[in-house]
Amino acid sequence: MKLPEFKDSKLFEKVFIHRSYLNEGGKNMESNERIEFLGDSILSFIVSSYVYENYPEYDEGKLTSLRSVLTNTETLALVSGQLGLGEKLKLSKGEESNGGRKNKTILANTYEAVLGGIFLDQGLEDAADFVKKTIIDNMDDFVKEQGLKDPKSKLQERLQEIYKNSPVYKIESEEGPDHERFYTVGVYIEDKLLAKGKGKSKQIAEKVAAKEALSSV
Repeated sequence: MKLPEFKDSKLFEKVFIHRSYLNEGGKNMESNERIEFLGDSILSFIVSSYVYENYPEYDEGKLTSLRSVLTNTETLALVSGQLGLGEKLKLSKGEESNGGRKNKTILANTYEAVLGGIFLDQGLEDAADFVKKTIIDNMDDFVKEQGLKDPKSKLQERLQEIYKNSPVYKIESEEGPDHERFYTVGVYIEDKLLAKGKGKSKQIAEKVAAKEALSSV
């Protein structure tokens, strides 16, 4: 599938400007972060509306799990790769040399920025059509690959059974520059550390920690 043609060419350029690029001659530019913020909310709305309307037999928990599979970093990064979004990114030389065009977090964020751009340029209907063609139409493949319950959901259920309580995730440390943060997150139950996880986003680090904790509880 090809990206829809934007009416506003400057907006199209903006959705691919990574914040690292501003450090190398792009200081008068604006990164795609604000548009990404918008796209994240639009994606959640579109997918939430779809699963609510099409799965009336699902309770809130199952709807949340299905939405998570369709909007998580793994799914968005895969779709971004298929669309060739990484090739269009404007990155700093450092980010480029560190494999930024294939970085899953950056690719996922770029998908959200593109979606936000489509919404601004063409409206909600076209944005929803883009999500349908790139994600919803391939939903069965994503669910089959990842399962409906992510590690955090599975850990939540198991700890509720054992402790009648929910896990708490705490950031243990943050490393690296702003555009290349690396997080270490600990997952606790009743102040007891179960496991730690690392990742290039808080979400990824939490999932890694949850996966590690599942092997010990």
